Amino acid sequence: MPETMRAVTQSVLGGTEVLELADVPRPEPHYGEVLVRVHAASLNPVDPAARELGLYIGAPPFTLGWDVSGTVAAIGEGVTRFRVGDAVFGMPRFPHRAGAHAEFVTGPARHFAAKPQALSHVEAAAMPLTGLTAWQALIDRAGLSAGQTVLIHAAAGGIGHLAVQIAKAAGATVIGTASAPNRDFVLGLGADEVIDYRSEDFTATVKDVDVALSTLGGDVAERSVSVLKDGGVLCQCHYSTRDRAFPEAVRRGIDTRFMLVEPDPVGLGALADLVEAGRLRPHVAKVFALEEFAAAHAAMEAGGFPGKIVFTLVE
Repeated sequence: MPETMRAVTQSVLGGTEVLELADVPRPEPHYGEVLVRVHAASLNPVDPAARELGLYIGAPPFTLGWDVSGTVAAIGEGVTRFRVGDAVFGMPRFPHRAGAHAEFVTGPARHFAAKPQALSHVEAAAMPLTGLTAWQALIDRAGLSAGQTVLIHAAAGGIGHLAVQIAKAAGATVIGTASAPNRDFVLGLGADEVIDYRSEDFTATVKDVDVALSTLGGDVAERSVSVLKDGGVLCQCHYSTRDRAFPEAVRRGIDTRFMLVEPDPVGLGALADLVEAGRLRPHVAKVFALEEFAAAHAAMEAGGFPGKIVFTLVE
């Protein structure tokens, strides 16, 4: 009889009521894969969207979750990158199904990296998807460098709070948007200026930025075009904006292409290096046990908190 594990599963799309904790078969690593015992796994906005709409992963049954930190429990044939017992973190298989909200998860070995020693598993689980999104947007795509200026929307959020730190580590001047209660938090991350998006129009005060990072829907991305320099880069990371075109951007040579984060061991290693150098730290706002899955999803959808929500499975 195959070994089992606990996992948060769903058989239909819907609200938090469709989630349930169940015993399911434990996965086994295939060629080039590792089996990771999950110590902690985090929630991202994509999780409720997948729960309700099947975003990226299609129809259930499935187990949600990508961000994970844990220890290698078994190794598939051909893997030389890790050994059993190694502490790792990563974002396996995104945007395809991974099932990280469970006691074990498998994934290609190169979708993981060594967990930074300076972080607990709870902290490390908060970083892969949001950290890689910020890194791939600002560094890989936009080529952000010292002396440039970047506008980061939702700077207290999961992606935003890491993007602020990554941009500062690159030597950039950082302008962030956030609510007034999160102003001091964002300034504490290193931002040079914080704009209260509830009472101020950023287009009235911001101009000539080299890069803008938008993780928000609505018209934020389009309005951000007006504050960019000619030839600047708008990093759009919200799935609702992926098909939008902005005539002004085309006329002014501004790159506005939608980008989707992808698994990246080199990027994970760069994030780990920043952590070990004291330049980057994920903020965990709320921690839930796996059994508290409904409360965790409700908290994610309510929003209003800085940083990330994390499930903890192993103390």
